[in-house]
Amino acid sequence: MPSNRWVTFQKPEPGREYLALLSLLPLKGFAALPMFLGHLRRIQAQLKHSPGLVGYSLYARPFQLRFWTLSVWESAAAVTEFVNRRPQGDVMAALQEKMGETRFVQWKMMGLQYPPSWHDAFKHR
Repeated sequence: MPSNRWVTFQKPEPGREYLALLSLLPLKGFAALPMFLGHLRRIQAQLKHSPGLVGYSLYARPFQLRFWTLSVWESAAAVTEFVNRRPQGDVMAALQEKMGETRFVQWKMMGLQYPPSWHDAFKHR
């Protein structure tokens, strides 16, 4: 399961600045995988209704227990609103003991650069 295609919710304006967010979500063990995948579906459903989200993609290495998300948002405020809504907060609390050290990296990008490539995103790690 490498990366999925970009799921786009709104067409970005080429001259507008957006916020890109790369997250690393490592699991501590294979026993956590079914729970993680179940919660992932809940989060993907939430993303469909998240104001300010331009689009997202998922990159998965399940046999290495490593998952990355790459998303583009209108603003940091939109990201904060997403994180503070359900089920995101509940999911992160439920998975806290089953996950290794998560990492989040943000950078600004112009709409004409959408969608960012995974290759370019990993340069920001």
